[in-house]
Amino acid sequence: MTSFIIALLTLLVGSFLYGKFVEKVFGADGKRKTPVHTMADGVDYVPLPTWKIFLIQFLNIAGLGPIFGAIMGVIYGPSAFLWIVFGTIFAGSVHDYLSGMLSLRYGGASQPEIVGAELGNRVKNVMRAFALLLMILVGAVFVYNPADLLAMLTPESLDKTFWIVLIFCYYMLATLLPIDKLIGKLYPLFGVALLFMAVGILAMLFVHHQAVPEIWDQFYNHTANPEQTPVFPMMFVSIACGAISGFHATQSPMMARCMKSEKHGRWIFHGAMVTEGVVALIWAAAAVAFTGGYDKLGEYLGNGSPAILVNNLSETWLGTFGGILAVLGVIAAPITSGDTALRSARLIAADFLHFPQKKIRNRLMVSVPIFVLCFVVMLMPYDVLWRYFAWCNQVLSVFTLWAVTVWLAKQHKNYFITLIPALFMTAVTVTYICFAPEGLSLLTQEFFGSDIPYTVAVGAGLAACCLFLGLFARFLKGREPKVTLDPEL
Repeated sequence: MTSFIIALLTLLVGSFLYGKFVEKVFGADGKRKTPVHTMADGVDYVPLPTWKIFLIQFLNIAGLGPIFGAIMGVIYGPSAFLWIVFGTIFAGSVHDYLSGMLSLRYGGASQPEIVGAELGNRVKNVMRAFALLLMILVGAVFVYNPADLLAMLTPESLDKTFWIVLIFCYYMLATLLPIDKLIGKLYPLFGVALLFMAVGILAMLFVHHQAVPEIWDQFYNHTANPEQTPVFPMMFVSIACGAISGFHATQSPMMARCMKSEKHGRWIFHGAMVTEGVVALIWAAAAVAFTGGYDKLGEYLGNGSPAILVNNLSETWLGTFGGILAVLGVIAAPITSGDTALRSARLIAADFLHFPQKKIRNRLMVSVPIFVLCFVVMLMPYDVLWRYFAWCNQVLSVFTLWAVTVWLAKQHKNYFITLIPALFMTAVTVTYICFAPEGLSLLTQEFFGSDIPYTVAVGAGLAACCLFLGLFARFLKGREPKVTLDPEL
């Protein structure tokens, strides 16, 4: 329990201090007019109170990530706690703050437009398609779990198909209606419930403090097959929300369009990410403490889903009220990520097409194809969808980090705050794509009958780092002022 307290304090204090530093590097200007003052349309550009934007942003980016991701990721052992703490401080919060603030500076532009503005039109077009497909994938993925749980809690006549249709209808409403009509009213309530549940679990950790593991004990990979699931890169992809997640950069533009001042950015973008890291840290410790250790947690998850663990833990530690909160969280959290993912998809497509969204007719023209594609994707097996979502999510973070790094360099600001995370996540993502069963190993198994060796995958990740670093150095060299000699000297 001692190390958990140290980790929690390090996360809070470190994030506060480093967040102020990053804000200073960016140069937030409270006097600069934000998009909501110059582009208000009553649909997407709607002024909202700062506290409400914070809760909406938190729920947008959180979903089940800091709960399920932390529970499944902590099986890798104590290194998971270190990744949550330092990943949040030096990677996730920086990624979220700067991507959100750039969207603010670019008039609330979506993530592909920001990336394209810094990395070029070719990258922009790739990112448009990639981000749009990822948002549709997220919308499809986050229908299954709540539909399953609702089907178990309701009469047999209300089966999984019924709840999928109902949830999808809600998605359509949340995508089409002005942001303050549905999202602005429901999200703060669900956000408070999710936070209240985390605070309750935190209090119970002190009651069960003897069961909370020390980070310095049993410091090794606790997965069933460490050779097939090495900490690098597997853990860094499993724990995305709660450390760094590319999905967050697609959600921030929605809030950037509602903010009244740039000075609110640190509390909204940076603050929501830090809060998510705290939630992930709490649930990681609680999962190990409740089940009796890393190995027993692995056995527990082998016999059931994280949703069952969340429900059992909440009911046991928090009683009936805790069980209600758990159900609310497990149902509402994925739904509130799925609906905003499809709303983000509408905004991405509208930005790409330069299609104003004030009229409902225009919103329908953009949204209907998105709804159809999402429904088609939902026909795929859930486990396949989730596997590909995991690494696609981190690919998005890599492009966002490199785009922000280039912007900082252009502005003659300290670009090392994003360059180092960009290099690290490049290595993680490329290694994962090469090594993971759902990555390039699918092709090598098909044509050569074997997986890509771990050392080769790591080598590919390091080579990608060197390539990107070389391109960035070339970019920097090209921006150096050319020195000309005075002919009279």
